[in-house]
Amino acid sequence: MSKVVVTGGSGFVGGHCIAQLIAAGHDVRTTVRDMSRAEEVRRAAGSNGEDSSRVDIVTADLLNDAGWAEAAEGADYILHVASPFPSDAPANADELIIPARDGALRVLRAARDAGVKRVVMTSSFAAVGYGIPQREQPFDERDWTDPSEPSVQAYMQSKFYAERAAWDFIDREGGELELSVINPTGIFGPVLGSDVSTSVGLIQGLLAGAMPKVPRISFGAVDVRDVADLHIRAMTAPAARGERFIAVAGKALWLIEAAHILREELGVSAAKVPLEEMPDAEVRRLAERAPALEAMVPQLGILREATAGKAERLLGWQPRPARDAIIATARSLMNMEPTPAA
Repeated sequence: MSKVVVTGGSGFVGGHCIAQLIAAGHDVRTTVRDMSRAEEVRRAAGSNGEDSSRVDIVTADLLNDAGWAEAAEGADYILHVASPFPSDAPANADELIIPARDGALRVLRAARDAGVKRVVMTSSFAAVGYGIPQREQPFDERDWTDPSEPSVQAYMQSKFYAERAAWDFIDREGGELELSVINPTGIFGPVLGSDVSTSVGLIQGLLAGAMPKVPRISFGAVDVRDVADLHIRAMTAPAARGERFIAVAGKALWLIEAAHILREELGVSAAKVPLEEMPDAEVRRLAERAPALEAMVPQLGILREATAGKAERLLGWQPRPARDAIIATARSLMNMEPTPAA
C-alpha cells in the first residue's frame, strides 16, 4: 500500500478521505493547522472501526512554508483537500484568493521536491459554472467560471484562481509531478467532526427552522463519502492524470425540494423545516441586514446543471442519489443513527 498525505485532516472532506484510505490499507499522514485538533482527527478517522492510531498527524498551514517539506517527505500521493472557507464574506476577495492560491502552490512545490507521484486537488464547481449565462446544457470539465463577472463572489474567485495556478504550476515547473482535480458541487452526507460544509449548514438551518420560508436557490448535490471515493480513484488511475472531474449526483435540486425530502423522510423530527418559498423581493430586502442571505441574492432563481459523466466513464465512479445524501446529512446532524464513513 502507498503512503498518502491528506491536507486539512480536520475538515469535512479530509476526514472521510482519511477514513477510506485507512480502510483500504494505506499509510496516512495528515496536516492540521492546530495540533490541539489531533484527537478529533483520530476519532473521525476511526469512525468506521479502523485503527486510527497509526495516522501520522503533522502541523502545516497554507499561509506559510513551514512544515510542508516534512509533510510531503516519503509520500507517494497527496490529496490536497485543505482550503480556506470563511463563515462571512471577506471585505476583500484577496483575503480568500491569496491563501487558496498560495497554499495550493506550497503543497505542489513540496510534492514536486519530495518526488510525489500525483497530487489530487479539491477544487469546486465554483471554479466551473459561475459568471456564465444560464443555459440548458449541463456544465462539464471544459467550462471555467468567469471571475471578472460581478456576480462571482470571493469564494468562487478563490477556487478559480487556485485551480488555475495549480495547472499553470504543473505546466511550467511541475517536473514529473502529476495533477488531478476534483470539482464537487454542494457536499452533503454524514458529519464526522466539528468542521462541516456550507451545504451541510443549509440542512442545519432547515432543521432548526432558521427561516420561515426557503429562498429560491438551487444546487448540485453529492455525498461526502462519494467525494472521498472519487479522490482516491483519481489518485492512482492512469486515466486521471492531468484531468479534472466534476462530482455531482444527478440533477440539481431546488432548496425547497430538499425541504420536502426532509419532511417526507424524517416526519415529526423535521417539523420545523419550512415548506414555502420566499419571494425573491423579500430575500433581497432581508439581505440588507443578513449576510447569509446577501450571498444568495446573485443566485436567486438560477438553475445550474452539471454532469459527472467523465468521472463515471473514466473512473467507474457511481455516486449515491442526491436524496440519500440529503437524508444522511440530516440523520447525522440529529444523531438519529450512526452512518459509516465508507
